[in-house]
Amino acid sequence: MCIFLSAAVCPGMHFTWKFIYHIVDLETMALDITLIILGGILMIAGTIGCLLPIIPGPPLCYASLIILQLSSKQPFSSKFLIAYAVLTGVVLLLDYVIPVYGTKRFKGSKYGIWGSTIGMVLGLIFLFPIGIILGPVIGAFSGEIIGGRTRDQAFKSALGSLLGFLAGASIKFVLCISMAYQFILNVL
Repeated sequence: MCIFLSAAVCPGMHFTWKFIYHIVDLETMALDITLIILGGILMIAGTIGCLLPIIPGPPLCYASLIILQLSSKQPFSSKFLIAYAVLTGVVLLLDYVIPVYGTKRFKGSKYGIWGSTIGMVLGLIFLFPIGIILGPVIGAFSGEIIGGRTRDQAFKSALGSLLGFLAGASIKFVLCISMAYQFILNVL
């Protein structure tokens, strides 16, 4: 009750306001800690998502930067956030284009591309975690064999699928590490 009265009526009000200020400060600090923990979890999941096609790595890492921006510190500028949003969008597009390009570059057919996609899904389900890499390679090879290609042609297509996957994962990983660096730099 004392906090709603004037200073003349309640002489201890100054201390009461300081006490309330510290409570508000503790609430802000608790919210900031919660946002940092949530952002850290998203950053870890996003970095793991660079290798797992099911988890959208760069968007999760970008979401962690947005969550950190919601804290009382607000460490990033609008230009910074827009630049990383554009980079995230470009990397997402490249993630779909690079493996297909790798397969086509090594003379893969539609059978190889479909085999690579099916192999990736089956590899994730049955051979996790090594199936992430082996699934598309075996799938591209099998798809090309089913499509009537020779073993040499099928092997080249499988190699293209592997290189495309590794290139896409590398680009995503570099972007996610860059965002993780910014996150950690602004948390500490």
